[in-house]
Amino acid sequence: MTPNRPVIAHRPLEAFFARESSAPLAQAFSGQRPVHPFVGLTPVDPSELTALWQQLTETPLGHPAVAYVHVPYCANHCLFCGFYQNAWREEAGSAYVDALITQLQRERDRPDLSEAAIRAVYFGGGTPTLLSAADLARAIEAVRETLPLAADCEITVEGRVRGFGLDKARAAFTAGANRLSLGVQTFDERLRQRLGRKASRAELLSALEGLMGLDQGAIVIDLIFGLPEQDAALWADDLDTAIALGLDGVDLYALKQMRNTPLASAIATGKLRPAAPEQLGRFYQQGAERLDAARWEPLSSSHWRQGTRERNLYNLLVKAGADCLAIGAGAGGSLHRGERAYSFRNTADVDDYQRRLTQGEPVMTGLMRHSPHARLFNRIKGELERGHLDLVGLAAELQAHADRELASLTDPLFAQWQRAGLVMRDGRWLELTLAGRFWQVPLTQNLLEWLDQCLRETPSNA
Repeated sequence: MTPNRPVIAHRPLEAFFARESSAPLAQAFSGQRPVHPFVGLTPVDPSELTALWQQLTETPLGHPAVAYVHVPYCANHCLFCGFYQNAWREEAGSAYVDALITQLQRERDRPDLSEAAIRAVYFGGGTPTLLSAADLARAIEAVRETLPLAADCEITVEGRVRGFGLDKARAAFTAGANRLSLGVQTFDERLRQRLGRKASRAELLSALEGLMGLDQGAIVIDLIFGLPEQDAALWADDLDTAIALGLDGVDLYALKQMRNTPLASAIATGKLRPAAPEQLGRFYQQGAERLDAARWEPLSSSHWRQGTRERNLYNLLVKAGADCLAIGAGAGGSLHRGERAYSFRNTADVDDYQRRLTQGEPVMTGLMRHSPHARLFNRIKGELERGHLDLVGLAAELQAHADRELASLTDPLFAQWQRAGLVMRDGRWLELTLAGRFWQVPLTQNLLEWLDQCLRETPSNA
């Protein structure tokens, strides 16, 4: 059954324009930036869930595919984090890994995995590195034993430095992990204390140097700009420290002011003052220019690598619309079947997750239909994430998919973005400028919304 799509009011092309000014990094867009670009999501009626899920899991996975394994425990609730679910209890670790393994063994028999080649696995959270060395190794080994991994599969373990010693890192690498992604956020101790991060600068440096010394996989960290009381000098020190360490990769993220977080409460009561929105672009420029000067290679708008070990496969593939298996309580995934795509999420309640597995019930509790143009839109998202758009390839896909001409729909929009300093035309390519890379998510969102609106209309009315 094809659902009726919600009626959306027509918006003029100008609604998707950027602000034209001499300072595009600061002024191209206003308001809260979206975290991820999504268009056209509609919930699947609960009465359809069982039959549709069976149909989806009996149809071979698309290629490429990835898997996400969720460990929903944290030692404390960091000030900025909107993903906190459960307080960590050591006695919970083994039972939770037992449940993960039960789900993995059940997933192994899914018909849609018979010809799959999973190219990346991501252990996220929460804080997977809170698990004991033995439990973390068991979980990684179970993934390798049950899922059809590609020979060059990237296996990432996300976590934090505190509680992740070299013995635990060795256990993770021996079990099959080949990438560690650690949430440093900042090396400045005063800022770290305000964020709820407990490791000192000296602890961070010692731990990261030790992990690099193991020489067993890529070591990647996250840094955040726009933190309360952070200035250009503190940000420069964070960047220079990361570069000097010789890490394999680094993510630069603008602080997201998520609702219902301790940070949001502190800002609302005046206890903390976040960076002004126009400062964020300057922080991004400072970071990009410093990494570029050190000859780090940008793999996406927010991720750079030094050397050849880092690939950032999971993040790039997910943003380009790869099928994603979801393992664990609260894990989310996606499935693409022909022109249709769906997102789903497992029950987030750990007790309910374990109960469902014990009783042989599905752990998936909800499905969302994507736009009927999901394949086209995923191409756009994946390419813009890497800083460019292949206009010739996109035009051919749009023509085949919807019998519409790309240039007639997008040339006026792209021309305005070029005047605003966000993009440049280079033959068949639309290239994002530095400001365009900073505003990549709202640019992507605007392009998807404009195309979605155009494709809802008949050519005669467009």
